[in-house]
Amino acid sequence: MKFQNMIVLALIAVFISLPCVSAAEKDELTSEQIYEKRMDLYKKVETITNVPWHYLAAVDTYERGLRRARKDRSKEDGFISIYYSEEEWAGTFNPNKEDTHPLSIQMFGGVGLDGDGDGLAERTNDEDVLFTMAHFIEGYGFDEEDFRIALWEKYKRDQSVRIVHGHSLVYEKFDTLDLDEHAFPMPLNYNYSYKNTWGDRRGWGGRRIHEGTDIFAGYNVPIRATAYGRVEIKGWNKYGGWRIGIRDLDNIYHYYAHLSGFEKGIEEGSIVAPGDVIGYCGSSGYGKPGTQGKFPPHLHYGMYRDNGITEWSFDPYPSLKQWERKAYQDRKKKNKGSCKYLR
Repeated sequence: MKFQNMIVLALIAVFISLPCVSAAEKDELTSEQIYEKRMDLYKKVETITNVPWHYLAAVDTYERGLRRARKDRSKEDGFISIYYSEEEWAGTFNPNKEDTHPLSIQMFGGVGLDGDGDGLAERTNDEDVLFTMAHFIEGYGFDEEDFRIALWEKYKRDQSVRIVHGHSLVYEKFDTLDLDEHAFPMPLNYNYSYKNTWGDRRGWGGRRIHEGTDIFAGYNVPIRATAYGRVEIKGWNKYGGWRIGIRDLDNIYHYYAHLSGFEKGIEEGSIVAPGDVIGYCGSSGYGKPGTQGKFPPHLHYGMYRDNGITEWSFDPYPSLKQWERKAYQDRKKKNKGSCKYLR
């Protein structure tokens, strides 16, 4: 064990520590620069521990979403969002909750480790935090099932395991962190209409509120994925009819309901990108499997945020308007660029 620790320390010493960046300096960086910094950290720790970078990125991304959704966690100062409480990091019975000495932290049963070789285990140091998480994952193994077991031991929640594992598969497929693009759920060249219907009353199946926005269109208009993500659910729901649920990298669940059918090849577990066709507009639902036509054809589009404990719906209308405006702007730029070659 001592020999293994010596190897780890030697490997750490080979790498030049990445410079610390203040919150103000981070705010001045472009998203591309931030992704580059994060990837440098993931790759460095991958080299030291052999834990795949997309495992580390998946956990970090999940915890970044938790920070956005929960009031008991502040926004991360650095590039890494993985969170450890003071007691977890320093040890429950450690009288010094801000302890940064690896030996005393270990003595009191804390998890904090020195990841950059400076002799300190700091809860606010990106490399220390990422190395601590990688060391934890490494203890269970390196294949997917080992990773899922490690996630269960970390979060003790099946849904959290599914979400983080899904994130890792998305990163593995696209081999990049730059996956922030979104798309409007219908192509612009089709006739459609919608307004803000989130929170309206619904009566079928019992009194409830409308947890989404209805986009009315003709039968079989293509329905598209709005974000990078993984298909969590596909099939029939008595309220939503033929429906698909996709989890994105912000831990948000995108719910597409009342479809007339699914795109060929889309299954539970499929990885999708913005604009990928996943199904077709219809009027299914409000009854047993196959029920159609109880209302005009439309897409019910819902968004649900997960905070590591529970999940709740929120109004998707502002996001839809934003993605629609961006789609029109992109089309205008594309048409303008094409026209110059016709002059």
